[in-house]
Amino acid sequence: MANIVQYFTSESVCAGHPDKVCDAISDAILDAALAQDPHSHTGIESIAGANKIALFGEIKTTAKLNFEQIARDKVRELGYTNQAWFFGPDSEFSNDIHQQSPEIALGVDQDGAGDQGMMFGFAINETPELMPLPIALAHALTRRIDEARESGELKWLRPDGKAQVTIRYEKNKPVGVEKLVLAMAHDEKTSAEQVRADAIKHIVSPILKHYKFDMPNDENITINGTGLWHIPGPESDAGLTGRKIVVDTYGGYARVGGGAFSGKDPSKVDRSGAYAARYIAKNIVSHGLATKCEVGLAYVIGQPRPLMQTIETFGTETVSDKALYAFKDKLIDTAVKSICDTLDLHRPIYSQTSAYGHFGKPGLPWEQITA
Repeated sequence: MANIVQYFTSESVCAGHPDKVCDAISDAILDAALAQDPHSHTGIESIAGANKIALFGEIKTTAKLNFEQIARDKVRELGYTNQAWFFGPDSEFSNDIHQQSPEIALGVDQDGAGDQGMMFGFAINETPELMPLPIALAHALTRRIDEARESGELKWLRPDGKAQVTIRYEKNKPVGVEKLVLAMAHDEKTSAEQVRADAIKHIVSPILKHYKFDMPNDENITINGTGLWHIPGPESDAGLTGRKIVVDTYGGYARVGGGAFSGKDPSKVDRSGAYAARYIAKNIVSHGLATKCEVGLAYVIGQPRPLMQTIETFGTETVSDKALYAFKDKLIDTAVKSICDTLDLHRPIYSQTSAYGHFGKPGLPWEQITA
């Protein structure tokens, strides 16, 4: 058989990326609401631009929330503390959040789905967390960039950054890191040469060592493709909640559902359905029923049960289709209320999902493997 070589690329972004700033604000508001009222319904959209923060969307809750304070505190926490960057906790603020539509509430209050749509969950045995290697590596790199900034290890770093990883596959198995791209905002005093040297030593090398991969050739590592990057955040590129849906899921390796996650309470199946689908797929792979699995769900607004439930194992299954669906049914009931109850989703746990993806992280209920 010919040794078929293929390549796959995924990207991740740092917690200070403008879109992730908006995801973080939206999820901070959701967590604050759930901490006071576990039955809160939210659909919060945040926008960040040069010296501006704006909130839109809908909410139904008994919680008393200071939306402005939550947003400003989150911006400060993410490292935007220098007015020379034209964005920070003192930026102009506006709030246009309104009460949830009574027409939506009518169905949601009866344990129906908060919206229509399709969701996909995925798992593969390429990494210990059962995530595709390209996105797992990309997330590890952006997390490491943020850690190096927050700890002061690399004092020239500023909030905002990206990572992109290209993996070489042979016979459908990942065998090497072909190319790496990092983008990192830095201070004006640090040269491009120093940024590159520090990035390779303190960020790239530790992550590749952890995943037991060799460093790509020097010409296959790109650090700040334009040469310099001094101004981070929304001054350079406006941010919006939910715009990094591929980063949030599987890095393009699996199909993507129709809706984003952040700012939405678990009655919104865009979020809870995607979490349930990942839970099913991960448990199928972890129990040895397949080495690669994609689970699809689809819902209609106001109705509790999915209209579609599919399991695709790409020819890697070790049991029959009937056994796979029986395993799914025993693992979790995919009615909206059952998903929320089984995974205990009416808790303030969502801020930890707003950066580095929603999947593959320890401790999240949809990442748990059953006995």
